[in-house]
Amino acid sequence: MLGGEIRKVDPVRDELILGVFGQRPVKILFDERTQVYLDGKAIPLGKLSPTHHASIQTVLDGTDVYALSIHMLSQLPVGEYQGQVISYNPVTRELIVSAALSRQPFKLFVTPDTRVSREGPSPLSSTPSGDSDLVKGALISIEFTSDRKGRGVASQIAILATPGSEFAFSGSLSALDLHSGLMVLVDLRDNKSYQIYFDPTQLPASRNLHEGDNVSVTAKYDGTRYVASALTVD
Repeated sequence: MLGGEIRKVDPVRDELILGVFGQRPVKILFDERTQVYLDGKAIPLGKLSPTHHASIQTVLDGTDVYALSIHMLSQLPVGEYQGQVISYNPVTRELIVSAALSRQPFKLFVTPDTRVSREGPSPLSSTPSGDSDLVKGALISIEFTSDRKGRGVASQIAILATPGSEFAFSGSLSALDLHSGLMVLVDLRDNKSYQIYFDPTQLPASRNLHEGDNVSVTAKYDGTRYVASALTVD
């Protein structure tokens, strides 16, 4: 989800320019499959127009960004963003996060009212959290608005993983690549998919895995990915 201002709509090229809080404007493509809403009510695609407040659900196709749905709002929206922490300055309270949809990092500010919580899989969420968790490489999910200066301000930050932390996953395998050592596990507790890397030579049980198997995996987040250290087939 990207939040910002729709600055331009080009119905000939089927593209719009979204001014995203904290980074450069993003070109987003759309087509007849794109759903458009105004204050929660569906409207025809032809009524898509520039607006100060919009929230757009997007997907990447190579280097192109496509709009799945566009929500135009008469009230200030809450933007959503997920990425990795590049840096956090506790003095200036400036947080810089990697930007998946742009080469420019996403910059926003953390205030004393920003709620920071741990929402990752067990056991990360079992301990209290704070802005001390905003370390380089941490995987986070952010809800934000903009202030009167047009700066992104975090209203809520969920800490999904911090480098070096260990997790227990349990669920079914939706995808498996033994050659590259990658499994995609759908955890039964939150119904979310997790990419977990593994070394078949270190985990002999992985050689007999098949898609659809129910497994329990202990994995460590190394700052870029989850790496399995133990595996059992349920």
